[in-house]
Amino acid sequence: MKTVDTFSFKEKRALIRVDYNVPLDESFVIQDDSRITESLSTIKKILNDGGSVVLMSHLGRPKNGPENKFSLKHLVSHLEILTGVKVLFSDDCVSKKAINTSKNLEIGTIHLLENLRFYPEETSGNNDFAEKLSEHGDIYVNDAFGTAHRSHASTAVIARHFTDKCFGYLMTKEISNASMLLKNPERPFTAIVGGAKVSDKILIIQNLLNIADHIIIGGGMAYTFKCAQGGTIGNSLFEEERVETCREILIEAKKKNVQIHLPQDSIIADKFDNNANTKNCQSDQIPDVWMGLDIGGDAISTFSNVLTQSKTILWNGPMGVFEMSTFENGTKSIAKAVALATDNGAFSLIGGGDSSAAVKKFGYTNQVSYVSTGGGALLEYFEGKKLPGIVAIEG
Repeated sequence: MKTVDTFSFKEKRALIRVDYNVPLDESFVIQDDSRITESLSTIKKILNDGGSVVLMSHLGRPKNGPENKFSLKHLVSHLEILTGVKVLFSDDCVSKKAINTSKNLEIGTIHLLENLRFYPEETSGNNDFAEKLSEHGDIYVNDAFGTAHRSHASTAVIARHFTDKCFGYLMTKEISNASMLLKNPERPFTAIVGGAKVSDKILIIQNLLNIADHIIIGGGMAYTFKCAQGGTIGNSLFEEERVETCREILIEAKKKNVQIHLPQDSIIADKFDNNANTKNCQSDQIPDVWMGLDIGGDAISTFSNVLTQSKTILWNGPMGVFEMSTFENGTKSIAKAVALATDNGAFSLIGGGDSSAAVKKFGYTNQVSYVSTGGGALLEYFEGKKLPGIVAIEG
């Protein structure tokens, strides 16, 4: 694997694709800078070598070209504080002025380009746009795992225009940790798969049937599985067109000696509201009108017991509507169990998105082995797909 340690960046300009898609409040103050701090080790390595850095990223999903609320200019002052060096900013990506700023960049300084997604050519993977971007650097560094599953100009196409290209430290960590789980997990290996829809997680579950010893299923998707077993689920989330798929997964799991764990009981509510009436109920006996919004006490106990006996854990997706305090206990309890298993020697990888948000909300970020920065990218990696951002570097 080619990493930034492969090269000396002395008197070289490193063009780094970072993922600075960070949340901003109405005053453009960064609410969570973890994606920026994760990139610092790569940036500092290059600067310490005696090189200079050009950073490119997207922010949000602008629809009609440049929009102030999605401008990366709002990140400049915070980036200067974190790096301790001067950060130049260009209000575009591919103008002669912006490219000349990069070409004349002093050693030890940083140049931040404007939001890549202000240009439709970025998401369409336009080669001419990628070629122009490539003029900003001598060596291309991809350190944006969160966008590695996209065939965008800055994540995949641009690599064609560089002889010297590599992964940053963040990408290296992401690939190494995910690869270890796929290829050589210490057993028992338990995968926790949650979220709203079975259709979003079918491929990852099917691939995990070839790898995992246990698969814990929670969240709204559990109720389609309960229907496949003949249960009644009231008004719970349900995908009728996926019932047969769930049956096939359950059958396949038995053949492969993989234990699938569904929640025995649920916290149910009479409406989707934090102040709804609630009660505990068997997950396959939910009355009409009521809906399952969290796993119940028996499920928590069973799932936690499986996790504390595991040596490798992958967690992708919550157990319920953890954003509402009334329905957060299931996800919070699983986070606690994963942290306990980790403390007992297990390796735990938290799979981005809602799972990362959950461990952070409940204070367990520093009590698990690794929190991935890539939601969709990690999901596709565990589905067995080749990620364009990785293939572009590895060939």
